[in-house]
Amino acid sequence: MKQFLVFVRKEFYHVLRDKKTLLILFGMPVVQILLFGFALTNEVKDSPIIVVDYARDVASQSIITRLGASQYFKLKRNVLSQKEIIESFRDGKIKAAVVFPDHFNEDLEHMNKAQVQIIADASDPNTATLVTNYVSAIVRDYQSDRTELMAVPYQIIPEVRMLYNPQLLGAPNFVPGVMALVLMLVCVMMTAISIVKEKEMGTMEVLLVSPFQPFLVILSKAIPYIALSLVNLGAILSLSAFLLELPVKGSLLLLIGESTLFIICCLSLGILISIKAKSQQVAMMISLVGMFLPTVLFSGYMFPIENMPLPLQIISNVVPSKWYYIIVKSVMIKGVGFMYIWKETLILIGITTVFLWVSLKSFKIRLE
Repeated sequence: MKQFLVFVRKEFYHVLRDKKTLLILFGMPVVQILLFGFALTNEVKDSPIIVVDYARDVASQSIITRLGASQYFKLKRNVLSQKEIIESFRDGKIKAAVVFPDHFNEDLEHMNKAQVQIIADASDPNTATLVTNYVSAIVRDYQSDRTELMAVPYQIIPEVRMLYNPQLLGAPNFVPGVMALVLMLVCVMMTAISIVKEKEMGTMEVLLVSPFQPFLVILSKAIPYIALSLVNLGAILSLSAFLLELPVKGSLLLLIGESTLFIICCLSLGILISIKAKSQQVAMMISLVGMFLPTVLFSGYMFPIENMPLPLQIISNVVPSKWYYIIVKSVMIKGVGFMYIWKETLILIGITTVFLWVSLKSFKIRLE
């Protein structure tokens, strides 16, 4: 028994001295609790909406006040034209618009019923459904309170309109997310593994001491994966168009160009991982775990980013798949042009430039 206790104590010493083991034992559960507790939620909080108040009367202002006081919504500016509503949806600045018609309060008082229109961005059907349900619930609460005060059976009828995806199909949300996930994993993992494989076999040193410039060696290994990733992109778009009946509404050339930029960004990240990793197993683990979770959690594909705490929202800004997902949804689902996605494109170019610069810097230091 004494020997057994000695071995147990020895194992405790081994565990407590190993910082990596302690990090896995205590750090990973804490990180997972924080992520699963704050990031993985489908609730709607602080969703940006606009109010179009043609009535400007007591009833409409009362409902607007309730919408503004709710934790679910963040009220944007009050617009007055249908064109401004469509522009706001195309820019991706809002999740919904609430429209009050003329004589809203007069209709309630004289006819005991009125209509309010709720327009939602259904390119993300789950969020659109939640937003419209929350707005309808606030309207019903106002209707109930007014009926109790006035002792008259008032009726406010919400008229719901879903933009871009009136049937609330899953494909418009599923396909852009899959494109971001597949391209990220394939490009990063295959590039990282191929270069590390050369290092393990000893052929990378032979290539680097050859008259061929080291930068061109890395570039020559990246170009085939650009071509293969574009083939992957073509297969995904073909399946979405012919099998899922989800064609590209915007410019196909623009979508291919933006996808090429995203592929280059992923390849540069794969090169950086290959420079730091010492084996194929390490490169594969970093590529899978390090790329899969950020893409799923912080791209907005599965969980709304605006629902997350501010620190996690800031972290999401450095995840390339977030901006690519926004671009694909805008071009493919909404059918908008470059003027609506130029900000996301510039951010993606900036992230790509940083990854390329760090990769080349690390590669140069390794050569020295």
